[in-house]
Amino acid sequence: MGYSTDIKLDLMVTGSNSGTWGTKTNTNLQLIEEALCGYIDQSIAGGVGTTALVISDAASSNGRNMIIKLSGTITGNRIVTVPTTLEKMWIFSNETSGVFTVQLKGASDTGSGYTFSTTNKGKRILYMTGTDMVDAGFTSDALENVVDDTSPQLGGNLDVNGNTIVSTSNGDINLVPNGTGEVQASGSVVKNAGLETIFIPANGMYLPTTNPAEAASVETTATRPELKVLDFDASTAEYAQFVIAMPKSWNLGTVTFQAFWAPSNTDTGNALIGLQGVGVANDDTSDIAFGTAIDVTDAGGGAVEDVLVSPVSAAVTIAGTPADDDFTYFQVVRNATSVSDTFTGDVRLLGIKLFYTTDAANDA
Repeated sequence: MGYSTDIKLDLMVTGSNSGTWGTKTNTNLQLIEEALCGYIDQSIAGGVGTTALVISDAASSNGRNMIIKLSGTITGNRIVTVPTTLEKMWIFSNETSGVFTVQLKGASDTGSGYTFSTTNKGKRILYMTGTDMVDAGFTSDALENVVDDTSPQLGGNLDVNGNTIVSTSNGDINLVPNGTGEVQASGSVVKNAGLETIFIPANGMYLPTTNPAEAASVETTATRPELKVLDFDASTAEYAQFVIAMPKSWNLGTVTFQAFWAPSNTDTGNALIGLQGVGVANDDTSDIAFGTAIDVTDAGGGAVEDVLVSPVSAAVTIAGTPADDDFTYFQVVRNATSVSDTFTGDVRLLGIKLFYTTDAANDA
């Protein structure tokens, strides 16, 4: 007479159990049923300690049940063990109260098994290999708790069944597509916070009283595009200005820019075009110095009326401690007196593309 290795059924031996064979067989069938679909509510209440689940020889026992609900109030981290030298699967449901961990492992298992975190009151499918307790890698109620899964993946559409996805403690909800992917809603791209641009054409700027650039119109061919430009001299630093009430979604940080311009001659020397800015708050004076001008260097293209686009500049710091609802003044300057500015003709400015970063999707 002996018992099966995993769920400890009473093994029949030829010629034995006369008169009790039927009873023993019925008991075995009930134990098989317990192993396949049995359910038990197992209290593990208490402080730091261990609860041992057992599988007794040919007798109903807590560890043989397929579904085991762990219950009770725990006041310390708990360990639940199962027999190690067998092969079996369980569904564990952590329904304890108390903010403590529950670790599931083999009684003589050298591995760590699986641990429900202090906040994970979910379900888990685990199995014993004969040496180690192993997490099957999925729960019996998909996505009930993703806190402990650092990279959960969906096998299909996520149906929230009329509910909402919410954050706690005023936290953000971040949707981050991979690479060039986009966040979409009903097939339309959702606007994200990030880098934005504003283009200010030359004829949208104004000229200061001191050392102004010269406004001009340059006809190419009749009925073709005519250039509305600001001409910046090759030997004297000249200026143009524009003003923007920056969007509320602006993060109040630095900006960058590109200069769009056309050469007035065929020279291929370098032109230095700079930008500086200052923010003015409500009820503050506009009589305030601009911040440091940041230059971009761009070479003449060798052909009159070509459109040239400079590289993106380094960061331009806006003076005056920018804040929401500021009136932000910008000034464009050709750094013609620098030895690095070698372009011999006028820089015909077509416009400035301004880059700024937002920290909100809109200005609400």
